[in-house]
Amino acid sequence: MMGHHVEGISTLLDLHEQIIDQGGGYWIKIEAWQVPATADIPHGVRYSLTLHEPYGKRILGYDNAHAVKPPGKSRFSGKRLPYDHRHRHASDKGVPYEFENAHQLLSDFFKEADRALEEVRQS
Repeated sequence: MMGHHVEGISTLLDLHEQIIDQGGGYWIKIEAWQVPATADIPHGVRYSLTLHEPYGKRILGYDNAHAVKPPGKSRFSGKRLPYDHRHRHASDKGVPYEFENAHQLLSDFFKEADRALEEVRQS
């Protein structure tokens, strides 16, 4: 059932509970632990990758802790709600994220975190 989702899972799990200083008071927190694979979590890993500002508020996050409403849908109309998603700013309720594998997840998150930090530093 896991197939291509397996790539990088052990790397992601090894990063569990890591706090990574990003300078200027900004920091990244990584949480990842194994759970039984389900239709909602086919890769069998619960995760939360978050970027925080100096006072602790999350300003970017990728996680699969809850379902999110598909974009452009006023009703759920029988659609399966994605669990893998990202929060692009503090008040973002989440937009679907297409989980390919854990290496891609980490790459996408760190690229977006770098962009967010660059924006903060330029403002």
